[in-house]
Amino acid sequence: MRFSMTDPAMKNLKIGVIGIPGKWSTETLADEVEASTGCRFIIDMNDVQLDFETNRLLYEDHDLCEFDALIVKKISRDYSPAAIDRLELLRVAEASGVRVFSPAFSMLRLIDRLSCTTTLANAGIPMPPTMITERADHAQAIVEQYGSAVFKPLFSSKARGMTVVHADDPEADRADKIKAFKRHNPVMYIQKKLRLPGHDLGLVFLGGEYKGAYARVSEGDSWNTTIHHGGRYAAAEPDREWIEIAQRAQALFNMDYTTVDMAETENGPVVFEVSAFGGFRGAKEGIGINVARQYVDYVIEQIT
Repeated sequence: MRFSMTDPAMKNLKIGVIGIPGKWSTETLADEVEASTGCRFIIDMNDVQLDFETNRLLYEDHDLCEFDALIVKKISRDYSPAAIDRLELLRVAEASGVRVFSPAFSMLRLIDRLSCTTTLANAGIPMPPTMITERADHAQAIVEQYGSAVFKPLFSSKARGMTVVHADDPEADRADKIKAFKRHNPVMYIQKKLRLPGHDLGLVFLGGEYKGAYARVSEGDSWNTTIHHGGRYAAAEPDREWIEIAQRAQALFNMDYTTVDMAETENGPVVFEVSAFGGFRGAKEGIGINVARQYVDYVIEQIT
């Protein structure tokens, strides 16, 4: 259902968008909220203050605990333990009766890559071979076992901070790469580098309902398909097996809106991660849908 600010009931709704002011996805979501309610309110969590004594969550002169809903597009510019702390603040708003989209606890479980992977693995979701260690010598042995491995920070997005280590690299080079990675990532998340067909897929879900899928196509022979590294979006039509796996994966986290990142391997489809926030641009450019508009309509339907 498409809601409009011409409806008198919409004019009384106070819906805030938590994100990064000036960023396309944040501004697009705020545009859609404004089109439906006449309210445009973007919240940068960097400037939010919590007072436990008065139970007020303040942004400028506004108490976020008095909003009807808060839609989280981005909790911070980069994933980090600080992002988890920001989500904890939103739990105070939830306790005051504010509906947060998606629930703070759901997003908490996804920002930490290890938390997400553990939940998926415990549910039997197919994933790339992955090992966790804090020891550099164990990391060396894992690389030799895998042949090539991608070292992934526990807190990152868009492939930032990832390091690829090959078993056929000189031993000293491997050791240097692992040492450099471990310096900033004491708990090392190591995933086998798979032979991929030059693209991976993002399967989009809103309210648990499958909306479509888009592909991220790598530039040249790069292993990294992210747009941040030169990839591009394209249309995709995964078969039923893919959709069913993604459906099972996203259902574990009770997300209002998310994308499930998947890829084809010689052993079948695998899930890389379930997104804490989900992308809008991939849905627009790859599928041709305005998922921001659909998300706002969904939020209004949930709170009215």
